[in-house]
This record gives sequence, C-alpha cells and structure tokens, in this order.
Amino acid sequence: MTEADGAERTAPFPDKWPRASQTDIVERYHGEVRKLVAERFAASGKDWAELVHDPASELTREDFEKIEADLLATGYRFEVSAVVSLQEEPDKYKPLPVAQDSGEAHYDEQGRQIVGTGDNVFSTGDVTGTARFISTVERVMEMLVEGVPDGTIAVIDDSGGTLTAPILADFAGVICLGGTVRAHLGILTREHAVPCLMAAEIDGLGEGDEILVEYSKSAADAYATAEAAAAQRARILKVS
Repeated sequence: MTEADGAERTAPFPDKWPRASQTDIVERYHGEVRKLVAERFAASGKDWAELVHDPASELTREDFEKIEADLLATGYRFEVSAVVSLQEEPDKYKPLPVAQDSGEAHYDEQGRQIVGTGDNVFSTGDVTGTARFISTVERVMEMLVEGVPDGTIAVIDDSGGTLTAPILADFAGVICLGGTVRAHLGILTREHAVPCLMAAEIDGLGEGDEILVEYSKSAADAYATAEAAAAQRARILKVS
C-alpha cells in the first residue's frame, strides 16, 4: 500500500489473524472485510489511529450487503436455522429439509414406537403430551391470543427460543431440532423449569401425536465422547 505521496505504508493488522477460520465461509467473509478495510486505509492518506477514529471511514450496511450479494452470486446459500428466515428471504437459504420419516419404525421394550431422540438439558420427570410444531410468527401469535393448549410439547427449530419466548413458560416440554445443551434456549428452559431436548432427531413424529419424552434422562454432557453422548440421548416415544 502507498501514501498519497508514494511512500510505502503497511497496514497494522495482518499479524492479528495467525490462523485460518474454522470454515471456508467465515474465512471468505472475514477476508472480504479485511480487503475492504485495507483498500480504504490505502486510499485514505491517514495513519491507522486517524482512520479508526474517523466516522467517514466506517463500513456501512451497503458494504456488508455487497459482500453478501457477491457471496450469493457464486451460488452459495445459507443454512436455515429458523423457518421465518426462509419465508422472508427464500433466495438466500438452502431449502428446508423435509421432516424425516424413514418408514422404518423402531420400538422400545414396551412396544412403543421411538420417533426421536435428543440431548436432555436438565433432568426432571418424563412428560407425556401433544407434539405441536411451532415455527411461524402466526402460530405464536395464535397461542398468545388463544392460549397454549394444555400438554403442549413444542417442536421448534434452531432459533425457536427467540420466536417462542413469549409463550415458552406455558409449554409442557420442548423438543429443539438444533443447537446444543449450552445454547440460549437451554438457559431459557432451565430458568422457566420447562423440560427440553436439544439437537433432536425425529423420525415419524407428526403434528398432534401423543408422545412421552424421557426428560428423566441425565442431563447431556457437552464434553462426552460421541459414543457416550449417543448412549445418553433421551428418547421420544409415541404413546397413541
């Protein structure tokens, strides 16, 4: 980089990132931001201390939107963590996976169909209730106005903790199809004493099914080996 008078200049930040990002998408995004800052720095004719305190040099919303647009132009699409994101900006996200139903039923020792498993946030008694899929603002508003039906075990997506926060305390239980036991939703459900499974995988679970969830299982160990974690997962059982 050069000063306006041609003198060589060096940006003060290259050594701050000695390691690559954990994913290609993060590395690309950060790389584009660094490149843009370096270009602005080179063209400014200012030293670094002057630049970072100059409001006129701040990156704008338009800058970040262009970085995103350039990324999407390559064909990349973001993973969906909330149904509402896909509804509002469908061109930015990968299609939502269809709820799994392998057609291969599995049963427990009492003959009850196993329709899913998940990591238990905290241990309480098993809960029997009705599975209700809640992934839209409209459904949350309906339950705000009309009340959450008794015995609702809410099946929500990865960002459902934010979406369902106004009615979270009224659930009999939660089954979250993403996240970990250390996620924000885990904190919220512990505070409200609402039993919760995280990172749940379901197979054959449908709207309105009467289910029993093994919330009595020990709380999942976030640092357990994969084998130990699999053995510790709580089951979701269809009871009617």
